[in-house]
Amino acid sequence: MDASIKTEFMSRYDLPTPEPDSPSLSRSRRPYAFSTLCATVENPNSSHKDQHGSSSVPIYQTATFKGVGGVYDYSRSGNPTRTHLEHHIAKISSAQHAFAVSSGMAALDVITRILKPGCEVIAGDDIYGGTNRLLSYIRTHMGVVVHHVDTTDANSVLPYLNPGKTAMVLLETPTNPLLKIIDIASISALIKEKCEDAVVVVDNTMMSPYLQRPLEHGADIVYDSATKYLSGHHDLMAGVITCNRDDLAQQMAFTINSVGNALTPFDSFLLLRGIKTLAIRMDRQQSSALLVAQMLSKLGFKTHYPGLPNHPNREVHERIADGYGAVLSFETGDKELSERIVGATRLWGISVSFGCVNSLISMPCVMSHASIDPATRAARGLPEDLIRLCVGIEDPADLLDDLQHALLEAGAITLAANDFVRIPNAVNKAVEKLADMQPRNDDTRDREWFVSAPGKVILFGEHAVVHGVTALAASVDLRCYGLSSPRDDGKVSVRFTNIGDHYHEWNIDELPWDAASPIPPGEAHADVLDQRLVDAISQRALPPAEDLPPKTHGALLAFLYLYMSISYKGSRDRPSFHLQVKSTLPVGAGLGSSAAYSTCMSTILLLLNTRVSVPPLPVPSRSPSHPEDPGHIHISHQGRRALPPDVADEINRWAFVAEKVLHGNPSGVDNSVSVFGGALAYTRPGFGKKSGTDPIQGFKSLKFLLVDSKVPRDTKKLVAGVAAKKMDEPEAVGKVLEDIQSIVDEARRALADPELSRDDLLSALSTLIDENHVHLVSLGVSHEVLETIRNKTAAQPYGLSTKLTGAGGGGCSVTLIPDNFQDKHLRELVALLEKDSFQPYLTAVGGSGVGILSPYNDPHRVARYGNDPMTPPDTPSPEEYDEHAGLSESVLKSEFESVAHEDFALWADSQGRWLYV
Repeated sequence: MDASIKTEFMSRYDLPTPEPDSPSLSRSRRPYAFSTLCATVENPNSSHKDQHGSSSVPIYQTATFKGVGGVYDYSRSGNPTRTHLEHHIAKISSAQHAFAVSSGMAALDVITRILKPGCEVIAGDDIYGGTNRLLSYIRTHMGVVVHHVDTTDANSVLPYLNPGKTAMVLLETPTNPLLKIIDIASISALIKEKCEDAVVVVDNTMMSPYLQRPLEHGADIVYDSATKYLSGHHDLMAGVITCNRDDLAQQMAFTINSVGNALTPFDSFLLLRGIKTLAIRMDRQQSSALLVAQMLSKLGFKTHYPGLPNHPNREVHERIADGYGAVLSFETGDKELSERIVGATRLWGISVSFGCVNSLISMPCVMSHASIDPATRAARGLPEDLIRLCVGIEDPADLLDDLQHALLEAGAITLAANDFVRIPNAVNKAVEKLADMQPRNDDTRDREWFVSAPGKVILFGEHAVVHGVTALAASVDLRCYGLSSPRDDGKVSVRFTNIGDHYHEWNIDELPWDAASPIPPGEAHADVLDQRLVDAISQRALPPAEDLPPKTHGALLAFLYLYMSISYKGSRDRPSFHLQVKSTLPVGAGLGSSAAYSTCMSTILLLLNTRVSVPPLPVPSRSPSHPEDPGHIHISHQGRRALPPDVADEINRWAFVAEKVLHGNPSGVDNSVSVFGGALAYTRPGFGKKSGTDPIQGFKSLKFLLVDSKVPRDTKKLVAGVAAKKMDEPEAVGKVLEDIQSIVDEARRALADPELSRDDLLSALSTLIDENHVHLVSLGVSHEVLETIRNKTAAQPYGLSTKLTGAGGGGCSVTLIPDNFQDKHLRELVALLEKDSFQPYLTAVGGSGVGILSPYNDPHRVARYGNDPMTPPDTPSPEEYDEHAGLSESVLKSEFESVAHEDFALWADSQGRWLYV
């Protein structure tokens, strides 16, 4: 920024309150009231006065200015219309400096550019979703540590203050949509005492400068989405920033000039026009909001509004604010009832925004927060039935009348004795009993969780999938199993039965939490891993990889990465438990064992942190054999109940994160098959065609012989080799990839064709398997042991088709077994392969995905173990602990450890009702 513009940014706001020309009086003038300041758009700097004396600030709709050495030269750096606006904003905000940019999020972006890699940010745990997204980005890409804290209690920030590191504390009050109150003054004072270099930033959008000026209460920077109350008409996008510190103003001015996100002249004009009526608009809006809140509260609805006497921290709000605002929310106790109410309104517009002259209504859990799974919303205390009201300037009598009619039409209230009264919610007693029978959130960590996930075979498309070719994959009935058992000693531990029976434990408080940025419920993990956390775990929580059994270092790293990313609350809320993993899948053989492990681990961590929940019990019915017991579940042991799609989606997202830790850049197909089961077609994004996963409907069950060559393979090296070959021979490799895509397309058609006979299907798949393997050999990813297995299975009298699966370079092969293949020949082939030290598995593909053993007391388990086998004793005696201190024994855990490998799958299936995707 040139010197003249920089000087302009730094000095333009050091101005007196403007006074109209008049003779001097014997007494000094009283300060102007806020509404007068809003309506009086003057700038005493002579260089900014309009030469024609226009009563409305002109729009200087120009990109450049003529001359040399003038105040303005380029509108990105400065524009007279914007200068007037910024002076006006500073004046009404108790600020020395103000900046106008293109949106509220642009304002926050400018502010966060103050941060440097390695510094730390403390933010609320109930803040605007766009703010969360931006914080996630800077955490991932800038190396900034972000702590999400319940800022309604000022002392909650104390454990996260790190002098020399804590650089910013980000607040908003009231929060949206529950109107929680944060004490800006107390937190600001605390920060200045403990971390004097930290900057306190406040999002003031809900209040606007009219009702709250955080700079007066210790904040360093304040920003608003001016799209809301400052504009008031929803006809422009804008953001404003105010501060009183010259050093901060200089940094932000430099950023705005550099990136070019300053507000345009025309939008500056519109925003100036809107601000003139800010006071009178908000006076009307908040007075009407109080009437609406009082009416709803009187009717018996739980109403969230700072103006109500019982609102939490109301005295704090009244100390730091000049009014209660125009946003409120209320609960009906019934989501469907809330939907009917919202749909029945006529005057209230259904919209996700607020701050407009028109009144708006919305259901956050159906609209703005619908992307967050129900379990996470429940963990954050966000009711599914919540209705948010943003009150406008319409006649309050009309607003009340319209809302009353909507409540009446929806069946929420009725007219009695010439007055409206609330109709009590008609609660279905059977549903109420089911709710009582569900496991409570506070019991989640006091019980054992038994989960499982299948491995996978890629039938067609290995290696080519990395380059945009579709892969066909299916689950196998070989699975990984995970059992979590609660600990009471502040430790977390794991045991990998199939990897050297390795055991490892950590003190939870001694983990490198300073490097962690736990992801709050409802937020997705960034696209890339948090390398700072990966490095901290590797260097401070794990021994060197060479000191551990093979594959153990990666498994431990993935576990701790997910544990520290998902356990987002304070130390007392982080689950203390033992995870034991056992697998009937061969580990490291290319059958998706790491994805199955990732899925089991993610499922248990999400359950323990109440981010997902199992579905409720089926409706109880009287059984003929138990007529006296209305709660007896009359369902066969084999009855299948599905896990909800939102639960599966959340598990899949975190399983993919774990796969990234283990493999760097996975395709995503392994974890998707492990979670969803069945068979699917997967296309990687970024290749100019539709990406994602598509289930293969009507997939016919197929019998395969999986053969573990017991030769390790290096997936990363093999993938890199294909990439290098493609660079050296683009035409030849491109042709191979096209041919593989054709094979995949033909296989999909055959599998989905209901008219194709079983014999023709198996014959077609056999031919495609042979063709696919030839192409993989040409890519250089096979191995001599795989070719040996192919030759043995293809020899007479077998004549079977075999191909590598997974990465190749060793690992596993898959052999299609026709329906009419003789048992005698199968036994001979298995014996032949075992003689050469290969490990064959006869299996089927296309079964269930992730499974969770039902935590409810079904008759099968009660008959075997007695009541509630899933919950260990509350106060076990010393002899009830195993060799690892703090870990209580249970029947389930004991058998999990002792059942023989060859009997384990059958034992696991016999434990009770499994809930599958």
